[in-house]
Amino acid sequence: MSSQRTDTQEGRINLFDPAFTANPQPVYQELHKKCPVAHTAGVGGRALTRYEDVLFALRHPENFSSAMGAARLGNVRPLIPLQIDPPELVKYRKLLDPLFSHKKSLEMAPDMRKLANQLIDAFIDTGECEFTKDFAIPYPCTVIVRLMGLPQEDLDLLLELKNGIVRPTTTDYEEATRLRAETAQRIYAYFEKVLDLREKKSGEDLISYFLAAEVGGERLTRNDVLDICFLFLLGGLDTVTASLGCGFAYLATHPEQRRLIVEDPSLIPTAAEELLRWDTPVMGVARVVKQDVTIGDVELKAGESVTVLLGAADVDEQEFPEANRVDFRRERNRHLAFGGGAHRCLGSHLSRVELCVAYEEFHRRIPEYQLKTGEEPKYGLGIREVQHLPLVFGDAAASGGQKASE
Repeated sequence: MSSQRTDTQEGRINLFDPAFTANPQPVYQELHKKCPVAHTAGVGGRALTRYEDVLFALRHPENFSSAMGAARLGNVRPLIPLQIDPPELVKYRKLLDPLFSHKKSLEMAPDMRKLANQLIDAFIDTGECEFTKDFAIPYPCTVIVRLMGLPQEDLDLLLELKNGIVRPTTTDYEEATRLRAETAQRIYAYFEKVLDLREKKSGEDLISYFLAAEVGGERLTRNDVLDICFLFLLGGLDTVTASLGCGFAYLATHPEQRRLIVEDPSLIPTAAEELLRWDTPVMGVARVVKQDVTIGDVELKAGESVTVLLGAADVDEQEFPEANRVDFRRERNRHLAFGGGAHRCLGSHLSRVELCVAYEEFHRRIPEYQLKTGEEPKYGLGIREVQHLPLVFGDAAASGGQKASE
């Protein structure tokens, strides 16, 4: 087996190995047993897989830093707040957290519901949809574009820029680094123009808010605002799309589970959490060891790169009894799909509301659907996005659907 391939016998994982991304859960669980602190193929460094180790890393930034060197995304300054460690991180989170509180997120639900139904209206009479293109991308991306006050007609460009960072068109590490740097310059240039416009005429959007905001009694600098916008582009246009794709791919192939939430929509909040646990879209986050630390029986040296595998933690039998069973009534579900510790996902409340609204409205209007005959979900590399998910329903399902797996 190539040294670049995932090999649990040798304690090696390649997050960009198509065989791994197609079905990661068995790989995670093999590593739990055989090599919980694995080697990451292709880019070097280590990967943490056990729940307790992952949680420790997330909660101890003094050992595992999220600073700029942890992940190479093409940016020339740290992304705020992702690549800022405590204590400096605290002042930015105090500014940003209230914008995405549970209360604020719930206030957006009516507009989300209206948007979800507008998207469903466009394909419901055809009996089929390409779920990723027709719903999973435009639904959450429109939400964030509106929040930032960006033109809807710029969405295709913004998605292109996001993909240039998150999914460069090569698996070669050095070439990917070069392409990300080029894309990053385009992102900076785009938002420079947006800031110029907002400085002339502000609005009710997040970018206008950032330009007027103060942190510790001082106004945010222009670079601060650029670095926040860069991160919002990556997170806002990717993670909920990926979560929807993973969730609906599972529901399309497990009709008995889908019918549970159709017959009892009150299960949707816990079902959404369980789907995030089972198929965690952000499979891992990058950290750099700040000071020597021992995890299990492995000593990690300062400066070493570490991938903290959220997806692996979320199927750890030590934390989740019957981890391989997707249970929409699971009572204790401390999954790490949104990370944890000081860097817990800023938009976790917003994401939860978006997901629940999507599950509610789609299943209210299209309770029965399945994969188109001969098709399978096609997963991307890195962040676990379903790139292609053709669904059929109604009369089209009877003639063009495939038998769903039980």
